[in-house]
Amino acid sequence: MAGCAGSGELIRTASIGTRNDVFQELTDGGTVPQGYADLRIVSSLKTHRPGIYSIKDIHGTPEYRLLLNIDGQVTQIRGDLREENTEARGIRDPEAGEGIRYRFNKNLRLKAGTHKIVIAIIEDEFAVEREITLAEGGNNTLALEPAYRAAPGKRRPGLYGVTSFKEGIRGVSLILNGKPI
Repeated sequence: MAGCAGSGELIRTASIGTRNDVFQELTDGGTVPQGYADLRIVSSLKTHRPGIYSIKDIHGTPEYRLLLNIDGQVTQIRGDLREENTEARGIRDPEAGEGIRYRFNKNLRLKAGTHKIVIAIIEDEFAVEREITLAEGGNNTLALEPAYRAAPGKRRPGLYGVTSFKEGIRGVSLILNGKPI
C-alpha cells in the first residue's frame, strides 16, 4: 500500500495521460493475439452514503471512480453500485453497517511484458504504484482489496486498530493472479 506522503504527487502525475496506445478496453474477451495479454481488473469496496459528510462529497455516487494509469495511458473505471446493510461478522468487521457497495470491473488487452501500473481513488487521496508482468497469451486478473481507515473513538483493549468503511479507504492491496504484488 502507498503511504500518504507521495500520494498527492502520484495522483497528479497519474491523472495526466501521455499515451493512448498501451491498452484497449474490451467488451468481450475473444482469443488473445500473439504478443498480447488480457488483464481483468476487479474490486469490491464499500463507502458511506452520499452527503453524510458534505454536500460536495461524491462517496456513494456514480462519480466515485478508480483511476487507472498503465504506462501513461489513463482511464477511469466506473463501478456498479448498490445500497448495502451488512450485519457484523465479528467485532472487527470493517464493512459492517449501512453504506454503498461498489463493484469495479474492467477488461483490457495490452502487449505482453512488464508494465508500470498506478491505481488511485482521488476522493480518498491515495495511489498505489506497482510493476506487473503479463505473459503472452495470458488471461490475468488483478484484484484490488481495500484497506479502510481507522475508526474514531477511544482505544479500548481488543478494539485497537479497528477500521471502518465509513472513514474512507487508505489504500488497496494488489493481487495479480492470486499472488500479492
